[in-house]
Amino acid sequence: MNDREVLEALYATVENRRDNPKEGSYTCYLLDKGIDKILKKVGEECSETIIAAKNNDNSETVYEIADLIYHLTVMMVKLGIPLEDVLAELDKRSEKTGNLKKFHVVDKNS
Repeated sequence: MNDREVLEALYATVENRRDNPKEGSYTCYLLDKGIDKILKKVGEECSETIIAAKNNDNSETVYEIADLIYHLTVMMVKLGIPLEDVLAELDKRSEKTGNLKKFHVVDKNS
């Protein structure tokens, strides 16, 4: 499976859980609890990803990124955001070059 197919399969699995709930499914639990619970988990996984990266632990960072992508996918399904919309936005961005934003530098010695 290529990267796109993996994301499509994950998205389809989450949609399937939404449409055909299974007892004991963590995905069903999140979808049932609603957007506030899902967003809390997205925030937690984001923080855990940052901490793992800060600790320079690549294997833990990969694990946390996977958790974050999963929870973002649950959020997308709950909000009705098609995976194709996100992939199209990424495709659009990959075509851009030379769009580095200029940052305002403050001289703290003045």
